[in-house]
Amino acid sequence: MKPRYLSGLGLLCAAALAISAQPPATPRLADGKPDLNGTWENGGGIDFLRPQTKADGSVCITGCAPVAPVAAPAPARAPAAAPLPPDRPRYRPEFEARVADLKRRQQKEDGVLRCQPPGLPRIGPPDKIVQTAREVVFLYEDVSGPFFRIVPLRQGVKRIDDSETYLGDATGHWEGDTLVVVSRNFNELTWLTDDGAFHSGKLVVTERLTRRGDEIEYRAVADDPSVLAEPWQQRPRRMVRTEVEMAEPAPCVEQDLSNMLDDSYHSNPR
Repeated sequence: MKPRYLSGLGLLCAAALAISAQPPATPRLADGKPDLNGTWENGGGIDFLRPQTKADGSVCITGCAPVAPVAAPAPARAPAAAPLPPDRPRYRPEFEARVADLKRRQQKEDGVLRCQPPGLPRIGPPDKIVQTAREVVFLYEDVSGPFFRIVPLRQGVKRIDDSETYLGDATGHWEGDTLVVVSRNFNELTWLTDDGAFHSGKLVVTERLTRRGDEIEYRAVADDPSVLAEPWQQRPRRMVRTEVEMAEPAPCVEQDLSNMLDDSYHSNPR
């Protein structure tokens, strides 16, 4: 039996396939930390433009399962998908009525509709990151305007104003290749999500950003035992590097609330 040999062209093709199959390397700064610098497409608002019609006729706006090609046969034994965290935080029983009331009156109670910062983790992943060895700056372009957060990477940094804030008082540190940002000292004027998910001044939000190749996985957990039944983990978000730079956003100017006729509203799934 004659042995089989790959031709020179076959060897080159096999090597090219092996290289292309490897995930892109994670860029790093001079200190060895993953390079988070850049502008990132984080999916904010994109899902609203791509609704999916499900088999039962209902429409899915966000968090939809990927649609398989029509001609592709279903695998015989598909692995069970990991359960997703709940869309909304769970509250202690004595606060459920308050959440329901705020949701019903969202048009009157939601500070975002009055150009206030949305708070954490409601604002989601940053649209742009500026990183140095001493600090990381998060830049946002949100529905209620542009915002920024400065995250020191060292302890003992003093702020000019120690009052409670909309986006909290953040400190950061590295756990391996993951940037961990812990924020405290929130005021009580923001919500964790849309639809009345309020919090107390004891809220602590922990964000984790892990870069792999040209993507960042963003996770956030809100812990507020004074009102929440358990810490709430926001569904993970995927950030993809883009060369499209942020532009100066238009200022937020509230002009519509005075013309509101009733409490009806569009349920924003953020």
